[in-house]
Amino acid sequence: MRATLWLLVSIAVVFMLQLGISGFTGAFVLDSSELASSPWTVITSMFLHGDYVHLFYNALALFMFGLVLENIIGTRKFALIYFIGGIIAGVAGAFLYPALLGASGAIFAVMGTLAVLRPRMTVYVGYFPMPMVIAVFVWIAIDLVGIIAPSGVANLSHIAGLIFGIAAGLAMRKRFGQPFKRAAARVLSDKAVEKWEDRWIRSP
Repeated sequence: MRATLWLLVSIAVVFMLQLGISGFTGAFVLDSSELASSPWTVITSMFLHGDYVHLFYNALALFMFGLVLENIIGTRKFALIYFIGGIIAGVAGAFLYPALLGASGAIFAVMGTLAVLRPRMTVYVGYFPMPMVIAVFVWIAIDLVGIIAPSGVANLSHIAGLIFGIAAGLAMRKRFGQPFKRAAARVLSDKAVEKWEDRWIRSP
């Protein structure tokens, strides 16, 4: 859980710097036209946020999903998924958007991994509870609509992060995964019950 908490503190501190230092955001945002000459911005932009609402929802998602995933796979693997997913999301988004900032792509990578490893975990999409594995398809559908009808959200980055997370989850599923279906309850036959009664329940 250490990486998740450090990331939460880091994005909060960086947001304070954004508010307090003129030009801070512009110096570290991912400008798609300058990505080749300033490749580090694909990482620095992951710590920036546009406003309080943007920060709040990303921090909330990171807290809820990050703590769970880090507890399952460990700090090192979690950090790799977070940063690699964020980088892939940033690079993908650079093909469609003029500028990018925010941790959403990295967080979607975390959610994609968690959807594979804990498919039956209940999450809320809006006000509707559903299994994590179903929520993934809903998120993809929402982002596909967002690409067709742009709303100022980097939907392509979300999808890229999510796909990477799903791939990472599949690679780790054998070790850390949970079955997609609950194991069926084993029903004892009448004969087995009689044998158990004969052995353990005896008349005085």
